[in-house]
Amino acid sequence: MTVATSRHNVPAPAEPAGVDNRLVVGGTALTWRSLPTPTLPDPAAVLARSAVHALTAARQHAVHGTELLLSTASRVDAALRTELLEAGFTVGVLDDDGVHPSAPARPRTAEPGRLWLLTSGSTGRPKRVGHTLDTLTTVRVDQPGRTWLCPYAPGTYAWWQVVTLSLTQPGQHLVVVEPDELDDWPGVAAAHGVDAASGTPTFWRRTLYRDAEALARVPLRQITLGGEPVDQAILDQLREAFPAARVSWIYASSEVGASIVVHDGRAGFPVDWLDRDTPGRPTLSVVDDELVVTSPYHGAGLAGPVRTGDRVQVLDGRVLITGRLDSDEINVGGSKVSAGVVRGVLAGHPAVAWARVTGRRAPVLGRMVVAEVVLTPTATGVPDEAALVRWCADRLPEHAVPRRIRVLTDIPVKETLKSDV
Repeated sequence: MTVATSRHNVPAPAEPAGVDNRLVVGGTALTWRSLPTPTLPDPAAVLARSAVHALTAARQHAVHGTELLLSTASRVDAALRTELLEAGFTVGVLDDDGVHPSAPARPRTAEPGRLWLLTSGSTGRPKRVGHTLDTLTTVRVDQPGRTWLCPYAPGTYAWWQVVTLSLTQPGQHLVVVEPDELDDWPGVAAAHGVDAASGTPTFWRRTLYRDAEALARVPLRQITLGGEPVDQAILDQLREAFPAARVSWIYASSEVGASIVVHDGRAGFPVDWLDRDTPGRPTLSVVDDELVVTSPYHGAGLAGPVRTGDRVQVLDGRVLITGRLDSDEINVGGSKVSAGVVRGVLAGHPAVAWARVTGRRAPVLGRMVVAEVVLTPTATGVPDEAALVRWCADRLPEHAVPRRIRVLTDIPVKETLKSDV
């Protein structure tokens, strides 16, 4: 990999505070300091070949402030690549030999210190959101020493949350797993002393489903969830597996940063957090069942209230995030059904490891509620479709009860560690 060298008599750039934190990538122990610093074009859209190449690009930005969009090649299709070139980025794959660039037809002046994130694309094609290392750094107070697992795809908001923690705080070590290691990550984590891990609810459900015994051997003291609606069932399962650990869920997005952090083991957040104006902290509101956030950690050009596109429900003094507005609501014969609420009821069944709820076209009603589930391998008295329908009928209004429930053999997951829910 090509290494950048400073010019004669130019002071060496300042290293980040976490430069000597340990990194484990592909089973190899490194530090931020020992990573090579690639020579990057400026501005650069870097498609990292592997986890270690993504980390080198992150360190390069932290030291030199190169305008950077970081991703994996699989998240950038031909149309998006063309769009980035037209926006003045040099687009290139970063591997052991350095960057293999495609230069834009109309180069532009770089914006020092700018970081770009691609949204998850849940509302269509991914779009760019501008940040800086400062706005992506969400943990600013001293933390107890931790060794964190980082399972996220490089360049996503969640990936930057864990990476900036290690870059900026001494004692915050990282064990990074590649996509082909995800199914076996508990073994990797246990071997390298991981005691803190962040993942989506789907990530945690898949691990509990595939190898709960291996997970139990990881000495976790901090468990974090985010990126998807967090229901009570998964919080309870993790609390049962790790009674001494702190279980936290975080609401964060590329647009508004990390906005909600809850440590009390309950789904949702207290209703009295709504419309609370606290200097330096996000303000949370609900408008027409949609979560609205005003955040000091917002992306570029997104100051003021931002409509998140996430649907919420206020229940028993808690504000529950149930899903995306454009996909959560199912209209059944004129009655509105929240797919997230139905999913939460199914997930609460002791034999259900995962559930997905959608609407299907139906005569007369227009739409009907249908579901897919994955059953827990160790469940006794495995329920059939009729039993699951009865479970829902005891807890939901008649129009919200799934009319069809299909059983899958494994929990589906995307590169972002999310399910299509």
